[in-house]
Amino acid sequence: MSSQFAARLVVAVSPADVGARVSLRRTLQTGGYSDVVGVLESWADGVLRVRRRTGELVEVPASALVAGKKVPPAPERRAR
Repeated sequence: MSSQFAARLVVAVSPADVGARVSLRRTLQTGGYSDVVGVLESWADGVLRVRRRTGELVEVPASALVAGKKVPPAPERRAR
């Protein structure tokens, strides 16, 4: 990621956002990036825990956050 692009990224989530739906971008140990979208269940001891729509709980170290923001609730799924 270029430094010009990185300068525009903002972490706009905080522990006060527990219970809200969030979108987070994190760095991976491999040097890449990954996005996590779901409900922020907790933020304690430097770790954010996000519950994805699938029910999976993802732990994101706060030190790995590159960007983050609150997002609207997920749209209802249509029955087929």
